[in-house]
Amino acid sequence: MKMQGVLDSINFSSSNLEAYFRNENYIIQTVKSVSVFNPDVWKDAFKKPLTKNIVEAKILHTSTGLELPIKRYSRSQDRQTLEFAGLYGYNDKSKLLSELLSNLLEHIQNEQVTRLDVAIDFKGKIPNKVIKRLCEDREPFRFWNTTYYKSKSEKKQNNRLNIKTYNKSKTKNNSQDIQRLEFSFLSSYLQKVQVKDIEKSYTKMSKTIKRFSGLDVKISSL
Repeated sequence: MKMQGVLDSINFSSSNLEAYFRNENYIIQTVKSVSVFNPDVWKDAFKKPLTKNIVEAKILHTSTGLELPIKRYSRSQDRQTLEFAGLYGYNDKSKLLSELLSNLLEHIQNEQVTRLDVAIDFKGKIPNKVIKRLCEDREPFRFWNTTYYKSKSEKKQNNRLNIKTYNKSKTKNNSQDIQRLEFSFLSSYLQKVQVKDIEKSYTKMSKTIKRFSGLDVKISSL
């Protein structure tokens, strides 16, 4: 029996990203540039500090109340990256994010995808056999509410694949006990795939999920 995997996050990069948001429904606020540096504004919005590899940071404010990060990294300063994080949640924000992405999709078909997060949710605990399979090739370590599974040769960060588990119901104040297994496929894994070709990567991603977890997963379309 196949389990459902859903896209919870998608990042895409563009050399002309802000052009998609030049109308009355959006405001773009600069928080880091050559002449501006307001890190507290960023931390208030996203609960994370600005890292040194982000050379330019802006916040996309939407008319529906969303705040999305726009980043320009030191390794690719000719492109901006927009992050849609939390598409598959259990709250109104996830619905608004999905609506925004849906309206944007037809315009960004040729843009480059830099990250895809596939979430697999379990009602109750993640089966022990899945956890054991994850631990065969990777070592777990826990930080706050999240357990990360890293390879022995892997450092804290990489540009290919991250695997983690956490209690989704606690993060979203949901009454049900929902445990989430999440695979983050990053730029080195995705190999400059364009938005229009995302689903061509699903077979490869499903095989990777099965290799590390033993789960047979069908990834849902955007």
